[in-house]
Amino acid sequence: MKLELDHIAVAGESLEEAVAHAEAAVGMPLLPGGEHPRYGTHNQLLGLGRGLYLEAIAIDPAAPPPEGARWFGLDDFRGPARLDKWICRVSDMDAALNALPMAGKPVDLERGRLRWVMSVPEDGRLPFDGVFPALIEWKSPVPAGAILSASGTQLEKLEVIHPEAKALEALLGPHLNAPLVSFVSGPKPGLRAELRTAQGQRRILQ
Repeated sequence: MKLELDHIAVAGESLEEAVAHAEAAVGMPLLPGGEHPRYGTHNQLLGLGRGLYLEAIAIDPAAPPPEGARWFGLDDFRGPARLDKWICRVSDMDAALNALPMAGKPVDLERGRLRWVMSVPEDGRLPFDGVFPALIEWKSPVPAGAILSASGTQLEKLEVIHPEAKALEALLGPHLNAPLVSFVSGPKPGLRAELRTAQGQRRILQ
């Protein structure tokens, strides 16, 4: 069972804030996304090439509240928009959750031509203060990262920061096939991405 980096997500108290934060880092507009009725959220997207993409996500104020907690811990999200989650692709969600049961329960989802299974904890909160990766298994023939046109901006590195970074790396390391990901010990949990634009400019998203 292997985990491969699928996408990274900027969260905000509103989608406008999340999009503005992401666009300021990448220097280009994000594309329209859609709604997630199951969790009462909506998003916008940007292709990063190599099957990766950037997502801006927030609670949709026009959507009815979901039954139970929202994914990505969005019920508890407060403060400025920030790079808040990383999502790993798996080929067999049952096997992945057998190895990493703390990732949550499998939830079947679909939107348009996309179908996928997502790991979501019952309270919506991912372990390690939210920097544990969410897991996704794409059921549609072509996943979102392959559908999105490459923007010219590429992800160069993703740092996962946590006071117990070594413990997190030990837990995920045997399964993780993501050369761009590194684990960094730090007092405040968070994520930091290094991006490079088509013009060769280095950008930081955190």
